[in-house]
Amino acid sequence: MTTATELARALRRRETSATAVAEAALRRSHELNPDLNAFALIDDEGARAAARLADEQLAQGIDLGPLHGVPVAVKDIIDMAGLPTTCGSATSFGATATEDAEVVRRLRAAGAVIIGKTTLHEFAYGATGDRSVHGPSRNPDDPRRMSGGSSGGSAVAVAAGMVPLALGTDTAGSVRVPAALCGVVGFKPAYDALPTAGTYPLAPSLDHVGLFAATAEDALAGYGAISGRPSEPWTGSFSVGWIPPRSIAVTDPRIEDLTMQLVDQAFGIAVVEGLPKWDLFDVFSTLQGSEAFRVHEHHLDADADIIDPEVLARLTKGRAIPDRLYAEANEARRELAQVVDDLLSTYDVLALPTAPIVAPAINERTVTVAGTDLEVRSALLSLTSPWNMTGSPAISVPAGRVDGLPVAVQLITAPGNEGLLFAAADKLTR
Repeated sequence: MTTATELARALRRRETSATAVAEAALRRSHELNPDLNAFALIDDEGARAAARLADEQLAQGIDLGPLHGVPVAVKDIIDMAGLPTTCGSATSFGATATEDAEVVRRLRAAGAVIIGKTTLHEFAYGATGDRSVHGPSRNPDDPRRMSGGSSGGSAVAVAAGMVPLALGTDTAGSVRVPAALCGVVGFKPAYDALPTAGTYPLAPSLDHVGLFAATAEDALAGYGAISGRPSEPWTGSFSVGWIPPRSIAVTDPRIEDLTMQLVDQAFGIAVVEGLPKWDLFDVFSTLQGSEAFRVHEHHLDADADIIDPEVLARLTKGRAIPDRLYAEANEARRELAQVVDDLLSTYDVLALPTAPIVAPAINERTVTVAGTDLEVRSALLSLTSPWNMTGSPAISVPAGRVDGLPVAVQLITAPGNEGLLFAAADKLTR
């Protein structure tokens, strides 16, 4: 599919119509979804009505911005009025939404044409994307492999060319990980930069709404339209600090070498030292586990028999986290945030791989990297979850391939520097 930016230009030049673009997106989505399972629900009627309205407005000279008439997809944890919100679960809360989530309201106000709701890991509580009442979302490069999660369906929809832009949520890496594994751009804004109202929570102090796109330019356009804060193009120079990923978690050396070389060639880098020596993922897991249990406690009492066993085990484990450990983890989070603030006063951007491994096979739960056996979920989230604790803007951009599968670079900056971040991402993807 043509990029969102290209579609917007074509629509304004009257080279196509929103209706024709929507029909193409619907046709491709229906064609590919049986094999890839990107969508839990394709909303033909809603998409066609939105496309007709977009055409009428454009014909009247009403231009709502860069998403006007552009097809998008929405993760099925975000409410859309008149459609179910299943959160990938068979539990009872998947009733029809009566109101749009705030981000959906903003999409509609920007003239976007929503094609449907995408498959996700149950409750958004998993990085693999293969535990959902709707079945696993599948990697377009190899449908036997994971899409990553939890926003796997949104990543697949963009990677397979069903839509040029899609919304996801990111609590530990749930936008950036599937973006990395599927070879697209995934952006997690700063904490609270996009509203979560109408989005079912997982761990409220860590939850972010983010988006997927084929290019950094599209991600910037989408973010600007939804946030109401379009970033000015960055024209100056900037410094990049490289975080050795093995200082955080075991990483495939081929991924480390490939991504470091790409960043160094594009910008030149200085190697960063000074990250805390404690286990960042352990701290993160304490925060997430405790909050996720509180959000879903009622399901453990009422719905335990219909929750996926892996997801249920994580929720149950959260019950055992005492307040004392949660408070200690919160203090560690504050220490990490201060360290990152200090680093970002020295470097404009921090860089490291997005994921330390390539996409595993669906249902695979351990992989061996550099002679070390790793649990797949914790490996996938090890390099992304620190930036949910700090709330920093972070973007994943494709960086090449290892074993024929996509790998990615992750860039992090301070809130307010999003224009710089998108400029760096754009340079890496050109």
